[in-house]
Amino acid sequence: MKSNILIFVIFFSTIPFQIKGQNDKQQLSKGYNLIETKIYSEEEDSELLKLYQNLRVADVSDGMDMVGLPNTGLVDPSIHPDWVDYENLSHTFRGIAVTARYIPTQRQNRPKQGEDFKEWEGNFYNKFSNELFTELIKPGTVVVLDDVEEMDIGSIGSYNILAWHKAGAVGVVTDASSRDTDEIAIQKVPLYLRKKGRGIRPGRNELESVNRPVEIGGVTVFPGDVIVADGDGVIVVPRYVAEEVAKYAKQVLDGDKAGRRDLYKSMNRALDQTVK
Repeated sequence: MKSNILIFVIFFSTIPFQIKGQNDKQQLSKGYNLIETKIYSEEEDSELLKLYQNLRVADVSDGMDMVGLPNTGLVDPSIHPDWVDYENLSHTFRGIAVTARYIPTQRQNRPKQGEDFKEWEGNFYNKFSNELFTELIKPGTVVVLDDVEEMDIGSIGSYNILAWHKAGAVGVVTDASSRDTDEIAIQKVPLYLRKKGRGIRPGRNELESVNRPVEIGGVTVFPGDVIVADGDGVIVVPRYVAEEVAKYAKQVLDGDKAGRRDLYKSMNRALDQTVK
Protein backbone atom coordinates (compact mmCIF):
# COMPACT_ATOMS: atom_id res chain seq x y z
CA MET A 1 0.00 0.00 0.00
CA LYS A 2 2.80 2.45 0.88
CA SER A 3 4.50 1.88 -2.48
CA ASN A 4 1.24 2.60 -4.29
CA ILE A 5 0.81 5.85 -2.40
CA LEU A 6 4.38 6.85 -3.23
CA ILE A 7 3.84 6.28 -6.95
CA PHE A 8 0.63 8.30 -6.78
CA VAL A 9 2.41 11.24 -5.18
CA ILE A 10 5.33 11.14 -7.59
CA PHE A 11 3.02 11.02 -10.59
CA PHE A 12 1.06 14.07 -9.58
CA SER A 13 4.17 15.98 -8.59
CA THR A 14 5.29 15.85 -12.25
CA ILE A 15 2.14 17.51 -13.61
CA PRO A 16 2.95 21.14 -14.50
CA PHE A 17 -0.65 22.25 -13.99
CA GLN A 18 -1.29 22.71 -10.26
CA ILE A 19 -4.92 22.57 -9.12
CA LYS A 20 -5.00 25.26 -6.46
CA GLY A 21 -8.43 26.80 -6.70
CA GLN A 22 -11.81 26.77 -8.35
CA ASN A 23 -10.62 28.84 -11.31
CA ASP A 24 -7.81 26.38 -12.01
CA LYS A 25 -10.24 23.47 -11.78
CA GLN A 26 -12.53 25.18 -14.26
CA GLN A 27 -9.63 25.67 -16.67
CA LEU A 28 -8.57 22.04 -16.29
CA SER A 29 -12.14 20.85 -16.86
CA LYS A 30 -12.06 22.53 -20.29
CA GLY A 31 -9.12 20.37 -21.30
CA TYR A 32 -5.40 20.74 -20.73
CA ASN A 33 -2.45 19.53 -22.80
CA LEU A 34 0.34 18.12 -20.66
CA ILE A 35 2.84 17.71 -23.51
CA GLU A 36 4.34 20.76 -25.15
CA THR A 37 4.56 21.03 -28.93
CA LYS A 38 8.07 22.15 -29.80
CA ILE A 39 8.58 24.33 -32.84
CA TYR A 40 11.53 24.04 -35.20
CA SER A 41 12.58 26.42 -37.94
CA GLU A 42 12.61 25.48 -41.60
CA GLU A 43 16.40 25.82 -41.53
CA GLU A 44 16.70 23.40 -38.60
CA ASP A 45 14.48 20.88 -40.38
CA SER A 46 16.42 21.23 -43.61
CA GLU A 47 19.79 20.69 -41.94
CA LEU A 48 18.51 17.62 -40.11
CA LEU A 49 17.07 16.08 -43.26
CA LYS A 50 20.43 16.37 -45.00
CA LEU A 51 21.69 13.78 -42.51
CA TYR A 52 18.93 11.37 -43.56
CA GLN A 53 19.51 11.56 -47.30
CA ASN A 54 19.32 8.04 -48.81
CA LEU A 55 19.00 6.34 -45.41
CA ARG A 56 16.77 3.27 -45.35
CA VAL A 57 14.33 2.14 -42.69
CA ALA A 58 16.66 -0.76 -41.85
CA ASP A 59 19.63 1.60 -41.38
CA VAL A 60 17.61 3.89 -39.14
CA SER A 61 16.29 0.95 -37.12
CA ASP A 62 19.90 -0.11 -36.46
CA GLY A 63 20.73 3.47 -35.52
CA MET A 64 17.88 3.46 -33.01
CA ASP A 65 19.35 0.29 -31.49
CA MET A 66 22.72 1.99 -31.19
CA VAL A 67 21.33 4.94 -29.22
CA GLY A 68 19.53 2.63 -26.81
CA LEU A 69 16.05 2.67 -28.35
CA PRO A 70 15.54 -0.85 -29.75
CA ASN A 71 11.99 -1.63 -30.92
CA THR A 72 11.16 2.06 -30.69
CA GLY A 73 9.61 3.92 -33.60
CA LEU A 74 8.86 0.87 -35.75
CA VAL A 75 5.34 1.41 -37.08
CA ASP A 76 3.12 -1.66 -37.37
CA PRO A 77 3.90 -3.31 -40.74
CA SER A 78 0.19 -3.34 -41.62
CA ILE A 79 0.80 0.30 -42.54
CA HIS A 80 2.34 -0.20 -45.96
CA PRO A 81 3.06 1.68 -49.21
CA ASP A 82 0.10 2.24 -51.52
CA TRP A 83 2.47 1.76 -54.46
CA VAL A 84 6.09 0.76 -55.00
CA ASP A 85 8.55 1.98 -57.63
CA TYR A 86 11.38 -0.56 -57.88
CA GLU A 87 13.15 1.35 -60.66
CA ASN A 88 13.62 4.77 -59.04
CA LEU A 89 12.49 4.03 -55.45
CA SER A 90 10.29 7.12 -55.64
CA HIS A 91 7.93 5.61 -53.04
CA THR A 92 10.56 6.17 -50.35
CA PHE A 93 10.92 9.36 -48.33
CA ARG A 94 12.54 11.06 -45.35
CA GLY A 95 10.77 14.03 -43.81
CA ILE A 96 9.59 15.98 -40.80
CA ALA A 97 6.25 15.18 -39.19
CA VAL A 98 3.28 17.53 -39.22
CA THR A 99 0.47 15.77 -37.38
CA ALA A 100 -3.31 15.85 -37.25
CA ARG A 101 -5.89 13.70 -35.48
CA TYR A 102 -9.36 12.86 -36.73
CA ILE A 103 -11.94 11.21 -34.45
CA PRO A 104 -15.35 9.63 -35.09
CA THR A 105 -17.98 12.35 -35.15
CA GLN A 106 -21.02 12.50 -32.89
CA ARG A 107 -22.62 15.16 -35.05
CA GLN A 108 -25.55 14.73 -37.41
CA ASN A 109 -24.33 12.33 -40.08
CA ARG A 110 -26.70 13.34 -42.87
CA PRO A 111 -28.55 16.47 -44.04
CA LYS A 112 -31.76 17.47 -42.36
CA GLN A 113 -34.93 16.84 -44.30
CA GLY A 114 -35.07 19.26 -47.20
CA GLU A 115 -31.46 20.41 -46.74
CA ASP A 116 -29.26 20.39 -49.84
CA PHE A 117 -26.64 17.64 -49.61
CA LYS A 118 -23.82 19.67 -51.17
CA GLU A 119 -24.49 22.57 -48.82
CA TRP A 120 -24.46 20.25 -45.80
CA GLU A 121 -21.34 18.49 -47.04
CA GLY A 122 -19.44 21.72 -47.62
CA ASN A 123 -20.43 23.06 -44.22
CA PHE A 124 -19.26 19.86 -42.51
CA TYR A 125 -15.92 19.96 -44.31
CA ASN A 126 -15.33 23.61 -43.48
CA LYS A 127 -16.43 23.57 -39.84
CA PHE A 128 -15.72 20.10 -38.51
CA SER A 129 -13.60 17.92 -40.81
CA ASN A 130 -11.29 20.43 -42.42
CA GLU A 131 -7.58 20.30 -43.24
CA LEU A 132 -6.25 23.09 -41.05
CA PHE A 133 -2.90 21.31 -40.83
CA THR A 134 -2.17 22.22 -44.46
CA GLU A 135 -1.14 25.68 -43.22
CA LEU A 136 1.92 24.01 -41.68
CA ILE A 137 3.09 22.08 -44.74
CA LYS A 138 6.46 23.18 -46.07
CA PRO A 139 9.26 21.53 -48.10
CA GLY A 140 10.27 18.29 -46.38
CA THR A 141 7.00 17.80 -44.48
CA VAL A 142 5.47 14.38 -43.91
CA VAL A 143 1.73 14.61 -43.26
CA VAL A 144 0.91 12.16 -40.45
CA LEU A 145 -2.81 11.51 -39.96
CA ASP A 146 -4.12 9.65 -36.93
CA ASP A 147 -7.56 8.75 -38.27
CA VAL A 148 -10.48 6.41 -37.59
CA GLU A 149 -9.17 3.03 -38.71
CA GLU A 150 -12.34 1.16 -37.73
CA MET A 151 -14.46 3.04 -40.27
CA ASP A 152 -14.49 3.19 -44.06
CA ILE A 153 -13.36 6.79 -44.56
CA GLY A 154 -11.36 8.13 -47.48
CA SER A 155 -9.90 11.13 -45.65
CA ILE A 156 -7.12 11.15 -48.23
CA GLY A 157 -7.89 11.33 -51.93
CA SER A 158 -6.15 12.00 -55.22
CA TYR A 159 -6.86 15.75 -55.11
CA ASN A 160 -5.91 16.71 -51.57
CA ILE A 161 -2.80 14.52 -51.42
CA LEU A 162 -1.56 16.10 -54.65
CA ALA A 163 -2.22 19.56 -53.21
CA TRP A 164 -0.22 18.64 -50.07
CA HIS A 165 2.58 17.38 -52.32
CA LYS A 166 2.51 20.65 -54.27
CA ALA A 167 2.86 22.54 -50.98
CA GLY A 168 6.02 20.60 -50.13
CA ALA A 169 4.96 17.34 -48.49
CA VAL A 170 7.33 14.50 -49.41
CA GLY A 171 4.88 11.83 -48.25
CA VAL A 172 1.81 10.93 -46.21
CA VAL A 173 1.34 8.34 -43.47
CA THR A 174 -2.01 7.34 -42.00
CA ASP A 175 -3.08 4.58 -39.62
CA ALA A 176 -6.41 4.43 -41.46
CA SER A 177 -7.44 4.57 -45.09
CA SER A 178 -7.35 6.50 -48.35
CA ARG A 179 -9.55 6.52 -51.42
CA ASP A 180 -8.49 7.09 -55.05
CA THR A 181 -5.49 4.84 -54.48
CA ASP A 182 -5.12 4.03 -58.18
CA GLU A 183 -4.87 7.71 -59.08
CA ILE A 184 -2.49 8.37 -56.19
CA ALA A 185 -0.22 5.62 -57.53
CA ILE A 186 -0.31 7.17 -61.00
CA GLN A 187 0.45 10.61 -59.51
CA LYS A 188 3.38 9.05 -57.65
CA VAL A 189 2.74 10.76 -54.31
CA PRO A 190 4.23 8.53 -51.58
CA LEU A 191 1.45 7.21 -49.34
CA TYR A 192 1.62 4.69 -46.51
CA LEU A 193 -1.73 3.47 -45.23
CA ARG A 194 -3.45 0.63 -43.42
CA LYS A 195 -6.23 -0.04 -45.91
CA LYS A 196 -8.23 1.35 -48.80
CA GLY A 197 -11.28 3.48 -48.05
CA ARG A 198 -14.19 4.95 -49.96
CA GLY A 199 -16.43 7.15 -47.82
CA ILE A 200 -16.15 10.93 -47.53
CA ARG A 201 -15.30 12.60 -44.19
CA PRO A 202 -18.58 14.50 -43.56
CA GLY A 203 -20.81 12.54 -41.22
CA ARG A 204 -17.96 10.17 -40.35
CA ASN A 205 -15.08 12.00 -38.68
CA GLU A 206 -13.96 15.42 -37.53
CA LEU A 207 -10.64 17.10 -36.88
CA GLU A 208 -9.71 16.94 -33.19
CA SER A 209 -6.23 18.47 -33.11
CA VAL A 210 -3.36 19.75 -35.24
CA ASN A 211 0.37 19.41 -34.51
CA ARG A 212 -0.07 17.51 -31.29
CA PRO A 213 1.34 14.05 -30.43
CA VAL A 214 -0.52 11.27 -32.26
CA GLU A 215 -0.33 7.48 -32.34
CA ILE A 216 0.29 5.68 -35.63
CA GLY A 217 0.57 1.92 -35.75
CA GLY A 218 1.54 1.63 -32.11
CA VAL A 219 4.09 4.45 -32.29
CA THR A 220 3.88 7.95 -30.83
CA VAL A 221 4.66 10.68 -33.34
CA PHE A 222 5.53 14.15 -32.11
CA PRO A 223 5.48 17.13 -34.46
CA GLY A 224 9.04 17.61 -35.67
CA ASP A 225 10.02 13.94 -35.46
CA VAL A 226 11.82 12.42 -38.45
CA ILE A 227 9.82 9.94 -40.53
CA VAL A 228 11.55 7.46 -42.85
CA ALA A 229 9.54 5.17 -45.13
CA ASP A 230 10.39 2.59 -47.77
CA GLY A 231 9.39 -0.92 -48.81
CA ASP A 232 10.21 -2.19 -45.31
CA GLY A 233 7.61 0.12 -43.77
CA VAL A 234 7.77 3.27 -41.64
CA ILE A 235 9.99 4.29 -38.74
CA VAL A 236 9.67 7.34 -36.49
CA VAL A 237 12.80 8.91 -35.01
CA PRO A 238 12.28 11.10 -31.92
CA ARG A 239 13.67 14.55 -32.58
CA TYR A 240 15.89 14.56 -29.51
CA VAL A 241 18.00 11.64 -30.84
CA ALA A 242 17.59 12.29 -34.57
CA GLU A 243 21.10 13.57 -35.25
CA GLU A 244 22.78 10.75 -33.34
CA VAL A 245 20.60 8.11 -35.01
CA ALA A 246 21.44 9.50 -38.45
CA LYS A 247 25.17 9.29 -37.72
CA TYR A 248 25.00 5.59 -36.85
CA ALA A 249 22.53 4.82 -39.64
CA LYS A 250 24.90 6.37 -42.21
CA GLN A 251 27.68 4.05 -41.01
CA VAL A 252 25.37 1.07 -41.46
CA LEU A 253 24.36 2.17 -44.96
CA ASP A 254 27.95 2.83 -46.06
CA GLY A 255 29.06 -0.58 -44.77
CA ASP A 256 26.19 -2.34 -46.50
CA LYS A 257 26.88 -0.61 -49.81
CA ALA A 258 30.57 -1.42 -49.68
CA GLY A 259 29.98 -5.09 -48.91
CA ARG A 260 27.33 -5.56 -51.58
CA ARG A 261 29.37 -3.57 -54.10
CA ASP A 262 32.25 -6.02 -53.72
CA LEU A 263 29.83 -8.92 -54.07
CA TYR A 264 28.34 -7.40 -57.23
CA LYS A 265 31.81 -7.04 -58.73
CA SER A 266 32.70 -10.65 -57.88
CA MET A 267 29.58 -11.71 -59.79
CA ASN A 268 30.28 -9.38 -62.73
CA ARG A 269 26.96 -7.74 -61.96
CA ALA A 270 26.28 -4.16 -63.05
CA LEU A 271 26.16 -1.72 -60.15
CA ASP A 272 22.68 -0.32 -59.45
CA GLN A 273 21.67 2.74 -57.45
CA THR A 274 21.48 0.79 -54.19
CA VAL A 275 25.24 0.16 -54.11
CA LYS A 276 26.66 3.31 -55.74
